[in-house]
Amino acid sequence: MFSGEMVTGPLLIGIFILAIAVLLLLIIKFKLNAFVALLLTAFGTGVLVNMPLADVAQTVTDGFGGTLGGIGMVTGLGVMLGKFMFESGGIESISNKILGAFGEKKSPIAVALSGFITGIPVFGDVVYIMFAPMLRVLSKKTKISMVTFACAISVATTCTFALVLPTAPPLAVAEELNIEIGIFFFYALISAFVGMIVGGIFYGSILNKQDQKNNHFYTFEDLDEEEAEMSKSSKGKGKERAKMSAGKALSILLVPIILILLGSFVPLAVGKDAAIVPFVTFIGNKNFAMMAGVIYAAVISRKYITKTATDIMTEAADQVGLILLITGAGGAFGKVLQATGIADYVAGSLSQFSIPILVLCFLIAQIIRCAQGSTTVALMTTAAIMSSTIASGGVSPILCAIAICAGGIGLSLPNDSGFWAISRFFKISVTDTIRGWSIGGFVAGVAILIFVSILSLFQGFLPGLMM
Repeated sequence: MFSGEMVTGPLLIGIFILAIAVLLLLIIKFKLNAFVALLLTAFGTGVLVNMPLADVAQTVTDGFGGTLGGIGMVTGLGVMLGKFMFESGGIESISNKILGAFGEKKSPIAVALSGFITGIPVFGDVVYIMFAPMLRVLSKKTKISMVTFACAISVATTCTFALVLPTAPPLAVAEELNIEIGIFFFYALISAFVGMIVGGIFYGSILNKQDQKNNHFYTFEDLDEEEAEMSKSSKGKGKERAKMSAGKALSILLVPIILILLGSFVPLAVGKDAAIVPFVTFIGNKNFAMMAGVIYAAVISRKYITKTATDIMTEAADQVGLILLITGAGGAFGKVLQATGIADYVAGSLSQFSIPILVLCFLIAQIIRCAQGSTTVALMTTAAIMSSTIASGGVSPILCAIAICAGGIGLSLPNDSGFWAISRFFKISVTDTIRGWSIGGFVAGVAILIFVSILSLFQGFLPGLMM
C-alpha cells in the first residue's frame, strides 16, 4: 500500500462495489451527511486502489472543482429563479393550469412531456432546478408521489440528453461511428420517446401505486411555512395580494430556454462563420441565460411579492450552499473512479464474449456509466471501444449508436453529480432517488434496447438502416 503499481484487474470491480456499498451504508444506515460521506468514500477509494496519495488529493480537488465550475453558477441562479416564481404565486398558477388541462391523474404525463421537450436544448440540471419547486407544489396538491414526478421529468430529460441531437453525447457517438446525422436523429428521437413512455410514465405510475399503498409521501413542511408566510404578508387591509398568472410565470421559464435554444440552433442554421454566431453563442451560454431569466423574474415579479428582490436572492443563496457541496463531492467521487481505470477494464473484458452486438453496446455503456458517473464520458468511451466491431458486426451502425446512447441513461449511482442534484432539488431521500432516477433510467434504457433490437429484425426494409 502507498507504493508500487495501482490496483488492476478483477480486484478493481470488488473495490468499486465496496465503495458504493459503504457510501450507501454511511448515508442510509448511519445518516451521515452526504457531503462528508462522499468525500470519505472518494479519498478511501483512491487509497484502496493504491493511487499515489498526492494524486488522490488532487483528483478529489479536480473533480470537485470541475463539477462546480460546470454547474455552480447555473445552480445558484436557478434556485433564485425558482424562488421568484414561488414567492409571486406563479408556480401555483402553473400547477393549477396543468391540473386543469390534464387532470390530476395525468399530470405526470404533462411533466414528462415538458422534460422531454426542454431536455433537448437545456442541460438536465437546469431543467430540474426550474421545475422542482413547481413539482413539489403539484405533488402536495394532487397527492401523487413526489418520486413519480421526479421520475417523470428526470427520465424524460435524460432520454433526450443521451439520444437527441444536438446534445453532446449523441453528437460524440455519431462522429466516432461516422453515421449519417439526419437518419440517426430520426430514429434516436423515436427511441427516446419510447424510453420516456416506459421509464418515465409507465414505471413512474408503478412507483405512485407503491407509495399510495405504503402511504409514503413527502409533506414538504417548508412549503407550508413559506405559504403561511406568503399568505400573511400578502393580505393588506383585508385585501389579498394578486398572484402572478400562469402565462407570466411560464415566460420566466421560457426566457433562459429560448436563449439557450438560440445559442444551440442559430449556428446550425446560418453556419458557424456567420457574424451573428458569437453573439447568440454568448447569450445562449447557460450561465448568462439563467442570469437573464433571474433579472427578468425580478422585474415582472415586483407587484406580486412583498419582499425585495435582494431579500429573495439572498434567501435563495442561503439554500443553495449544501446542494453545491454535495453535488461537487459527487463529482469528486466520480473523478476518482475515472482515474482507477475500472471502466476500461470492464469494457475490455466484456468485448471478448459472444454477446449480441446491440446488447454488448448497451452493456459496455451502462457499466462505464455506473463506474464513473458521466453519461458523456460513458458514451464516447463505448463508441471508441466498439467502433471496429460495429463496422463489421452486421447490424446497422445507427441502431448500434442508439443502443450505446441507451446504455448511458440508467443506473446513475451516487458517484454521479446528477444523482445528488435530483435528490436535493426535489428534496427526496437517497433511497427514493435510486427508485425514481436510477432504476427509472435503467427501465427506459432497457426499453430502448428492446425497441432497437426489434428494429434490427427489419433493418433490411427500414429507410436509412439498410446495410
